[in-house]
Amino acid sequence: MGPVTSDSRPLADRAIRSLIAIIATGVVLVALLQGRFFLIPLAIAILLFSLTSAAIDFISRIRIGSFYLPNWLASVVAVVLIAAGLIALFGMATAQIDSIMVVAPDYADRMQEAVAALFVWLGDDVAQSVLAAFQDINFGAYVRTLAGQAGNLLVATLLVILYVGFLFAERPWFRAKIANLFPERHRAENVDRIVTSIGHSVHHYILVKTVVSAGTAILVYALLSLLSVDFAETLAILSFVLNFIPNIGSIVATLLPAIVALVQFEGWTMPLIVLMSVGGIQFAIGNVIDPMLMGRALHLSSFAIILSLTFWGAIWGVVGMFLAVPIMVIVMIVCSQVPELRPIAILLSRDGRISDTLTAGMDDGRAGGRWE
Repeated sequence: MGPVTSDSRPLADRAIRSLIAIIATGVVLVALLQGRFFLIPLAIAILLFSLTSAAIDFISRIRIGSFYLPNWLASVVAVVLIAAGLIALFGMATAQIDSIMVVAPDYADRMQEAVAALFVWLGDDVAQSVLAAFQDINFGAYVRTLAGQAGNLLVATLLVILYVGFLFAERPWFRAKIANLFPERHRAENVDRIVTSIGHSVHHYILVKTVVSAGTAILVYALLSLLSVDFAETLAILSFVLNFIPNIGSIVATLLPAIVALVQFEGWTMPLIVLMSVGGIQFAIGNVIDPMLMGRALHLSSFAIILSLTFWGAIWGVVGMFLAVPIMVIVMIVCSQVPELRPIAILLSRDGRISDTLTAGMDDGRAGGRWE
């Protein structure tokens, strides 16, 4: 074998680095899949902790004369409120599942006939084939499986509460840890800016989405109650939750009430009214109010958002789709600060400009970002 030339060494080094990158990517994917039981609650806990920390920082700066709320007391109150809120959501979810299980068998039969009726215009043979295909689906088994997940949901809820509590316990030492991790002052300050920018962008996204989704859910509930559609409360809650999933969630949240109306009422009049009314609410809020409140703060590519939804949905299911945009924001901001990864940030951005997002996040975050 001939001697290794100077030209071949860089090529060999690049091949080794590419191989290491491929292996590392595979290891990360396997870890994300196999560790989803504790990684999903951890991701939710970090998100809740980040959002609550911003609120605590704001409250701790409020002074009424000589009175102020100590940071440690605000943290304890925050953990208690988060725990109470999560337990209340768990109780609400199990109650909705129980109510669905009661009427699921009857609704499954009526849904099969209603869906088959949609294909009558293609011929009786097609309608019968569709009906036969739907009859092969055991809807009861799916509902029982959903009910069986209540135990896992309770464990996940308790894990989130546990993680949030320990994150708040560690909160006073975060800045000291960063200073010790990066002894060079400029690097520590750069990491601080990145964390502040991430916090601001994620806070802005979650806050706007929460307000918009809550408004949508209230309007949907009022409309469905007025039209006497079954499960108005459940459908409103699903509308609130699904609106956190960009693009796809609003479509599903529009179709579900129409399907319930199709099963509940005779004829096509009421399903069409429900479809057009709920669709009008979703369209007006999603295309007018949401962009107006969200602005251009995230600066994300729509196509990249769809890819992120697909990827995290495949890895972590529906919860992954909720976390897809916040994770994408974090990846974009971090990549924008690493020269080798900057092309990834450019691809994830809406128009190739990434400095505006980072600068806005740091400037606004500086006004309210404090860790101690």
